[in-house]
Amino acid sequence: MAASVPISEVKGNTRENRTAAHSHIKGLGLSNGYATPSGGGFIGQAAAREACGLVVSLVQKKKMSGRAVLLAGGPGTGKTALALAVSQELGTKVPFCPIVGSEIYSAEVKKTEALMENFRRAIGLRVKETKEVYEGEVVELTPEEAENPLGGYGRTISHLLITLKSAKGTKKLRLDPSIYEAIQKERVRLGDVIYIEANTGAVKRVGRSDAYATEFDLEAEEYVPIPKGEVHKKKEIVQDVTLHDLDVANARPQGGQDIMSMMGQLMKPKKTEITEKLRLEINKVVTKYIDQGVADLVPGVLFIDEVHMLDLEAFTFLNRALESPLSPLVILASNRGLTHIRGGENLPPSAHGIPPDLLARLLIIPTHPYTPDEIRRIVETRTKTEGLAITQPALDKISQLGEKVSLRYALQLLAPASVLARVSGREGGRIDLDDVTECEGLFLDARRSAENLGQEKGFIA
Repeated sequence: MAASVPISEVKGNTRENRTAAHSHIKGLGLSNGYATPSGGGFIGQAAAREACGLVVSLVQKKKMSGRAVLLAGGPGTGKTALALAVSQELGTKVPFCPIVGSEIYSAEVKKTEALMENFRRAIGLRVKETKEVYEGEVVELTPEEAENPLGGYGRTISHLLITLKSAKGTKKLRLDPSIYEAIQKERVRLGDVIYIEANTGAVKRVGRSDAYATEFDLEAEEYVPIPKGEVHKKKEIVQDVTLHDLDVANARPQGGQDIMSMMGQLMKPKKTEITEKLRLEINKVVTKYIDQGVADLVPGVLFIDEVHMLDLEAFTFLNRALESPLSPLVILASNRGLTHIRGGENLPPSAHGIPPDLLARLLIIPTHPYTPDEIRRIVETRTKTEGLAITQPALDKISQLGEKVSLRYALQLLAPASVLARVSGREGGRIDLDDVTECEGLFLDARRSAENLGQEKGFIA
């Protein structure tokens, strides 16, 4: 009798992505500048989306820096979704820095400093650098030894002979011993493809030459083709950094190896303010690089949600920061109507909780409550995004709750209703009307909870 061969199923290592509140938003959903009914996962708010589309075009043409836009509308009208859609449209190359108004309050850093940090995070710098490199497959690697100058029987590496091969020829190099240490750290051996920077001597192992791809090796190797062209070549390297990255890199003290320097670094608090003098020096260097054509400035977007949480001091600083030569586009969002400005309770109420002098600078984009048809389509989109099945009566009920109570409350009932559907043993976990009704009874909305406070006793007044 033949022995049974063990066969086991290999499980995939794909990780399920968490579904967030705006996972379905993929962009503004515009076609030739006009909003499509449900493009990019965005439903409704056609006028606001078209206005944001114009803002995106101006940002891409670098004509919107130092300006500010306000998204004004009631809760649950898609203000944060619009800002996220703008970031999706701009892509990863344009800096997008989202914060909430209350984030700037800290015991360690001043409000104005926290705001300036985020301003600098939203301004990018694309540095173009041409480097001379030696690139090829290692065909010879010979360290040459010499007698130790300090005496004794030990020997030291005097220099390293290395031969690199590319598609167009080979070149033999005599390298400094310090580069030999870098080669050892990268674990370079014969048959590896590497490149060496001529100016700095930095070594980078690209991978194993594909000529050795037939070998059996216990280690998982990445096989790469032999580089084209000559061994010695010029390479253009593009690096994207933000002004805040430059600030932090230059503000951090390098320190020495003596005990006082090390103690100073240990005693240094976690968060320190970057001085205005340092920022001005960095601005001068950045301006010089831009004038020389070495770097391009990429003004990005700073999004401040719940902007009414800022106080008078922060708003005054915001006015000044918008006038600076290096400034991003600032998008503000507020769901307040006529209200007092924080820190100015003795002043008359102001629109959206923003001082009138700043309001005069803003392009205001209004957002409006969703229509019943739009609420229904949003619920349908969310059920698809979350991978839920729902019956028609349950969909009608959720849509009615979104219209009468709030869209957020209606969408939050989808997940618990799907759990109840599975517990009840419904086919495929399909959400039914009974599940939605039961969830409505289990979870109160804000209005019903407020009504209960007036009737029930036991709460601390």
